[in-house]
Amino acid sequence: MTAPLTLISHHLCPYVQRAAIALSEKGVPFERVYIDLADKPDWVLKISPLGKVPLLRIPQDGSEAILFESSVICEYLEETQPGPKLHPADPLTRARHRGWMEFGSAILSDLWVYETTQDTETLEAKRGVLKAKFATIEAELGDGPFFAGPNFSLVDAVFAPIFRYFDVFDTISDMGIFDGLPRVAAWRKALAARASVKAAVTADYPQRLMEFLRKHEAALLRSGRTAA
Repeated sequence: MTAPLTLISHHLCPYVQRAAIALSEKGVPFERVYIDLADKPDWVLKISPLGKVPLLRIPQDGSEAILFESSVICEYLEETQPGPKLHPADPLTRARHRGWMEFGSAILSDLWVYETTQDTETLEAKRGVLKAKFATIEAELGDGPFFAGPNFSLVDAVFAPIFRYFDVFDTISDMGIFDGLPRVAAWRKALAARASVKAAVTADYPQRLMEFLRKHEAALLRSGRTAA
């Protein structure tokens, strides 16, 4: 029996989540190994050129190959594994999907500042940036339930971890980022209910994220904003 793939992971990393979601959607058996990014083991530094996760360990004839970067891992899975296709067949549509995946990565960059800043003015500025970006997505979405309609795609795998952040953030205060965006709200709800999305994190994800916010003394914890 072929050894399963191994996904080197971190409990909070959204890029790990997108790879885990793609593996689950493809029906690929895999194991997970969690590491502490603040104290990376030496073996990770030896196999990760960027010192980051996710890493996908692929058994090969008594040895192994290592893939790094979530987008590369997802594309590899799409090209080599059976199961539902996660990219559109049409080359132009597929290219547009890849563009929206990059848009999701840009949102993650904004979210990093949003969740770690200790400055309330920076928090509010990023709130406006995030609201504007989700408004851009609202204009792109159709009738759903997923990004491109009835079929789950890699764009959905990218955005599901983004929305998961707000499941925790919303318990702190309502920042109104999704106000007036009914299609985005419906998409967020559909993704949250997806089995692969639920399985992409451990049950203690909310507690871990809250601890992360406390560690960074995040301004978000002091926001106390209510939606207008």
